[in-house]
Amino acid sequence: MTITELADKTGLTPKTIIRWEKTGKIRKPKRNWKGWRIYAEEDFQHIHRLLNSVYEI
Repeated sequence: MTITELADKTGLTPKTIIRWEKTGKIRKPKRNWKGWRIYAEEDFQHIHRLLNSVYEI
């Protein structure tokens, strides 16, 4: 999924996701041939668990 799709699923903004990548909270995603970030379902699950641990959703 793209960063926009991931942002929609998690409720975060793309800028927040990129900031978390840069600070090491989440791993950097693979990129397609255009250089766009491509996130796997595992990346979504990791962010979801992180959000649950921080905000106790």
